[in-house]
Parts: sequence; C-alpha cells; structure tokens
Amino acid sequence: MKRIQLLALSLAMSLMLTSLAFAGPTVKIGNILPLSGPSASVGQQGKQAREMAIEEINAAGGIKSLGGAKIEMLYADSKSDPNVGVTAAERFINTEKVNVITGAWNSGVTYPSTAVAERYGVPYIVPVSVRDTITERGFKNVFRIAAKDSWWARDQFTFLKDMEKETGEKLSTVAFVYENGDWGTGFVTQWKKLVENSGYKVVLDEPYPSTATDLTPVVNKIRRARPDVLMLVSNAADAILLTNTLADYKVSPKVIIGSGGGHADPTFISGCGENARYVFDIVEWETDVNKAGAKEVNEAYKKRYGSNLTGEAVDAYLAMYVLADALERAGSLDPAAIRKALSKTDYTSGRGMIATYDSVQFDATGQNKNAAMSVVQINDIGKGLERITVWPKPARRAGYTPVFPMPKK
Repeated sequence: MKRIQLLALSLAMSLMLTSLAFAGPTVKIGNILPLSGPSASVGQQGKQAREMAIEEINAAGGIKSLGGAKIEMLYADSKSDPNVGVTAAERFINTEKVNVITGAWNSGVTYPSTAVAERYGVPYIVPVSVRDTITERGFKNVFRIAAKDSWWARDQFTFLKDMEKETGEKLSTVAFVYENGDWGTGFVTQWKKLVENSGYKVVLDEPYPSTATDLTPVVNKIRRARPDVLMLVSNAADAILLTNTLADYKVSPKVIIGSGGGHADPTFISGCGENARYVFDIVEWETDVNKAGAKEVNEAYKKRYGSNLTGEAVDAYLAMYVLADALERAGSLDPAAIRKALSKTDYTSGRGMIATYDSVQFDATGQNKNAAMSVVQINDIGKGLERITVWPKPARRAGYTPVFPMPKK
C-alpha cells in the first residue's frame, strides 16, 4: 500500500512539474495608476482596460514564444503623487522583479517614474501621459502610445480654424483655464506657442487646483474676460464643477473645448446633464469611430464595466496588445530583448488595434509617431446626450452638423 501511495505521489508531482514546464514562465507587469485621489476615475478605467486585454491575451494562449507564459498584473496606487509613483517603480523593480512597467496617467508621476525604469534598464510603456518631455530625454526604455500634448494643442487650433472656414464664424479671443499640475501647465505652454500664429488674442490665462471645491472666482474671471473660445484642461471632478458653475452664471463662450481627461470621463455627462451640451473635446478615440473591431471591443467593455471606453482606456487596452506583440517577438524576458522588440514595433492589426490611426510605430525617442486625435461634440440628437465625432471632417459621423458656435444659454 505504501509503495502504491509513493508511486501515486511521485506521479502527481511529475505531472505537476510537467504542467509547470509547459505553462512557461510568468510575465510580471507592474502598473502605476492613480486609483485614489482626483484622478482615480481615469485610473480605474485604465486598470479595467488593461485587465480586459490581459485576460483576452492569456485566454488566447498567453505568450506562445515563451511556452504559453501568462501575464500577471501588479498594481500600485500613485494617488497622483510623484513621490509615491517613484517609490512604486523602485518596489516593482527591486522587490517584485517585474519585467515591464506601465503607467502612470498623471504626467507628473510618469515623468519621474520613467526615469527610475530607465536607470535600471526596465522597459516602461506609457499608454497615455501627454507631457512632451517624457520622451524627449534620450531614454531608451520608455515607449509612449498616445500623442504628446503639443500634438493635442496643435490639433485643437487646427480644428478651430477649420470650423471657422466651414461655418464662416469669426473667432477673435481665447481664454486658457487649466488645472495647475504638470498636465495643465504642459498644455498651456503649447497653447502659448501656437496662439501667436493663430490670430487669436489671449484674454485670460488662469490656472487652478484640481482639488478646488468652489470655482466661482475662476468663472467670474471668465465672465469678465468674455472670450470667444474657452480652452480647458481638467480632471473629472473639476471639469464637472466648472461646467456647472459656468451654466449657473450663464457664461456662454462661442466655443468650449476640453483636452480629454475629465471631459472624456463618463461621469462628465452624467454629472453635468444639459450643461455639457455642445461642449467640444479633443480625444484619441470615440465609440463611433469607423474602425474594424472597435464596436465589438467597446460592447465587451461596456457589458463588463457598465460604461463605454474612453480614449485613455483605449490607449491602455492597445498598450497591452503592443506589449504582448513585443514579448512574442522577443521570445525572452531579458529586459534588453524586450526593449529591442518594442523599438521595432509595427502593430497594424489585431484585436488591440482599435485606435483612430493605422499603426503603432515608435520613433527614436520612444514616441508613437502615428498617434492622432479627433474632436467630438456632446449633443442630444434623439437618444440622449452622447459624444459625436465631428473632426477631422472625413471622420465625422454621417449626417451630423456640428453646432458651432454654441447657442447662448
């Protein structure tokens, strides 16, 4: 009997070891995200998009060149604090021994935490953090999926000029109102460079803390400045507060245009209701984009989490497929091999490629050179308030005419 038991135990251990051998190694990914604090909403969306993509990748067989290795996701809450993000990067690398890091949504957290990864030679994928200088330091291990803020700002002004030509509406003055972190200050730096050649006069330049609970003083400054165009950079809570306060004080510029972030957050429409109507927002993606697979992926996400994908969530989702593609080509967990594979990325098709542009290719700085933006308008055309793609014109939803300028409220 004992011999039979020992034989059975030996067989079981042999099967277990064989199973582990065939399963391949585990790929550990450290994700630094704002899961609490003022940016928690977008952080949670990024986490959800990552998890959905990784579950799909693992269910499809994992990384086949690594023996079917499964990807394991580890998370750290940055709390939108750069120091917390740096500490998380150090812990992921030195304690958790991760193979790759992703993050960190807040540019102010991404900037220093990518420096940590570069110092250790660990690849760091940035799905979306728009500060230009993140990929302008000569780093070899940092790869950004999304467009940088200078490209967003460039296309905001291009949109305004195109709409002036299309509608015959003349715009003369502009107000810059933005959260006072790295994200907002990075945007306004680009706005100031571009406005010189736009012909617009800046009548207000107003930063504010995203944690503000009363933005009445800011709205009063906007009211007194009377800009034709109000350009905003906001997180979710302050985007809602500012929009509702503008409505309360009946402040109606000809054009209000957001910069993604809080204006792209699903809570923006629910938190503002009719006050959000006619607001424009520049983003990398919207649910009505004419791209193969986009509708199906969005429906899967909505069924799972109860809301549509945002542009930032699409960047996170796409980033996981770009990572899986690089791991497959690397065939190794050596950081240098992964970095080399990422640098040679040309991701053009597959479930992850639902962005508005055609492929992900990184230039020598690690920036995705094909990242592109679109502009949407919030309106109700019979099915409740929704985000409608309006620009560039070839991508505009069929049959929709943008409301430009906004009617007085």
